[in-house]
Amino acid sequence: MIEVAAITSGRDLPSTRYRIRQHIHPLEKLGVNVVEHCPAIDKWAAVPGKPRRWSNKQVLPFYIAWQGTKLLTRFPGIVKSHLAGVTWLNKELLPGYSTLESLLSRPLVADIDDAIWLTPPFGSRVARKLAQRADVLVVGNGYLADWFGVHNANIQIIPTAIDTELFYPDRAGKGGEGCFTVGWIGSQGNLAYLQSIEDALVVFLKQYTDARLLVVSDRAPSFQKLTSDQVMFKPWQGSEEVADIQSMDVGLMPLQDSEWARGKCAFKMLQYMALEKPVVVSPVGMNRQVLEMDSVGFAARSKAEWIEALVYLYENREEGRLLGKKGRVTVKKEFSVTVVSQKLASMFHSL
Repeated sequence: MIEVAAITSGRDLPSTRYRIRQHIHPLEKLGVNVVEHCPAIDKWAAVPGKPRRWSNKQVLPFYIAWQGTKLLTRFPGIVKSHLAGVTWLNKELLPGYSTLESLLSRPLVADIDDAIWLTPPFGSRVARKLAQRADVLVVGNGYLADWFGVHNANIQIIPTAIDTELFYPDRAGKGGEGCFTVGWIGSQGNLAYLQSIEDALVVFLKQYTDARLLVVSDRAPSFQKLTSDQVMFKPWQGSEEVADIQSMDVGLMPLQDSEWARGKCAFKMLQYMALEKPVVVSPVGMNRQVLEMDSVGFAARSKAEWIEALVYLYENREEGRLLGKKGRVTVKKEFSVTVVSQKLASMFHSL
């Protein structure tokens, strides 16, 4: 049995939950015993009490003290890494800073699912140093592999997985009952992508008054044109995540074509697909690759294409259900926890 110390980033962070935590039990069956060491403070947590509109420079002494406090919560995991055979690090310890990574025991597996070299203030330097120190870099897509491959030859592309037993379609037909629900789920940091297609949503929801937009996030969106009767906001809760997506008829994943967006791993898209929801997505980075695997939904690059795709799915519900079924087949074949855990186990056994 290989003993692995997993150094994660925060209790509810998607990268913690889906890149590492959900694999712990399956990996145990494959000869890899993973013990997670999660910090008491989420590494992305803002300075307590700081107004959102204030910059960190405006509260610099408190910001420095807060970052130091976060690092203190990392020491138990660092110590425990020396009691295990392998260290599995969920990205850098502190966003945008190179800190205590050199104290972690080796062999070191660095798991990366974002373009962390873009994280201010020193992301590029941090990413290079982490890549050079790691014995293996596990990345979520080919774009990340290309960037990190310059700094470390030992790269393995392992996608973010979906637990297809947990993310199971609503066979009772909950989605589609009553109003037609166009849905988006994600963290507040990604709300800008959703808000960027507001004009298309306005046209669609004005044309089809029995349709609505469901937004599931840790913060409500700030729309300028959509009205409160057209948008339903639900605070994200892990226990309700599956049910929230089940209530959708279509899943959205808009992105801007940027370096940061190209580093994303299509996770929202895969969640929708696992629950047999047709998708409308920006064909950026890994989104495009998943779209090319089968007929699972539509690519939308412009306002007109977003409207066209939504209208088509509204007026062709059965076709949407068929696209959703193909989506689940694709997820089970390529992105299920079973498939991805086996890839991770092979990687650990090869060290």
